[in-house]
Amino acid sequence: MRVFNTLSGQKEDFQPRSEVVTMYVCGITAYAGCHIGHAMSYIVFDVIKRYLKFKGYKVKCVQNFTDIEDKIIERANQLGVLPSQLTNKYIDQYFTEMDALNIERADVYPKATEEIPKMIEMIQGLLARGHAYEADGSVYFRVRSFPSYGKLSHRNLSELISKASVYEEKKEYPLDFALWKASKPGEPFWESPWGEGRPGWHIECSAMSLKYLGDSIDIHGGGQDLIFPHHENEIAQSEGFTGVIPFARYWLHNGLVQQGKEKMSKSVGNLVSVRDVLSNFSPDAIRLFVLSSHYRNPVIYDSEAVAACERGIERLRLALEQKGKEDEGAVGLSPEPFEQKFIEVMDDDFNTAQAIAVLFELAREINRGAEQGMDMAECQHTLLRLTDILGLTFKEKTKPSLDPETFIKLLVSVRDELRQDQQWRVADKIRRGLADLGIVLEDAPEGTVWRYKR
Repeated sequence: MRVFNTLSGQKEDFQPRSEVVTMYVCGITAYAGCHIGHAMSYIVFDVIKRYLKFKGYKVKCVQNFTDIEDKIIERANQLGVLPSQLTNKYIDQYFTEMDALNIERADVYPKATEEIPKMIEMIQGLLARGHAYEADGSVYFRVRSFPSYGKLSHRNLSELISKASVYEEKKEYPLDFALWKASKPGEPFWESPWGEGRPGWHIECSAMSLKYLGDSIDIHGGGQDLIFPHHENEIAQSEGFTGVIPFARYWLHNGLVQQGKEKMSKSVGNLVSVRDVLSNFSPDAIRLFVLSSHYRNPVIYDSEAVAACERGIERLRLALEQKGKEDEGAVGLSPEPFEQKFIEVMDDDFNTAQAIAVLFELAREINRGAEQGMDMAECQHTLLRLTDILGLTFKEKTKPSLDPETFIKLLVSVRDELRQDQQWRVADKIRRGLADLGIVLEDAPEGTVWRYKR
């Protein structure tokens, strides 16, 4: 099996340290709902994990939640809630949506706020080794102390400076990044040897990976937008702290979802939420859409393309339901060539696009054989086993519940979010529409309650 390693820039033979593959995948920053770009990344790494298990490996997977960060604090302040209330809401939503997409759960889901001691331990170690310095209660990583900085993104320091974050006067060098941030008035904080503050973003993943998977892991995964600075910084601080090289043997990065020519992102405002996609399409169709492209390629989101995948799922389901004629002399078709081809393409850097083509070819042969009275049970068993590697379940898309009270609660919840975003006109439209249906909303400091008009 060969995988494309971002670190080397080429395909390499996959040789984990043991039969237990250690795998770390960067999780969400929990301040908003997940979009289809998140779904793509977690579907991709779910299939990689499933295929490794198919190949006989055991997999220990860790995926973090960033539950303290500038965007979280800003969003919580806008809504007038505690950061923990905001993050718990979106972490719960994450699990609901990813479970719906049939994404196997990781072995550990550490939260940044629960791993502060390990981060402080790392920062102290980096200071002691000369890789970090303190400035006004903050601590920064000294990039020029790590000679191989830039080896993941394949750029030198002068090239990377143009991509650096906003320059701060207290930094020794523009690329130096925060390991610990001194607290600002009104922000959450933790006690540390450098005063009250909170961790920088990058140190979180290093600390959680080292704690739960050890000093060196087999696979580190995430989207291509994390290569620099996040993963580059992870390497520097992890290897600088432990002295163990490499921090990760194989760096795997999935392509990004686009709307037209633009990357889908919160900052651009062109998001398609997982919740909306799940309301229109089956989880199988969404998975087939994502996996129909090679994981390293960008994907252009198109609802018509997902609808076509819905029809593709139906074709596979019908092949699984085919019955050959009851004929004792019927000869079955061997599925072995199809399985071998499936393995061949998946062994080539998890080429799910070609693997799916093999599955549809097998489905056509099942249909043809059934029409000719052949026994296709073995082929159907193989098709079901291989589609399971891709996480397909062939469950019918469930119809949404039309329970009136559930629907009213949903509208009230949507209206609350609109009011928090100061979209008063739309919020009032919902209130008037419910009033026309005999439902009264009463706004109170502890939240909105509803009742039927007396």
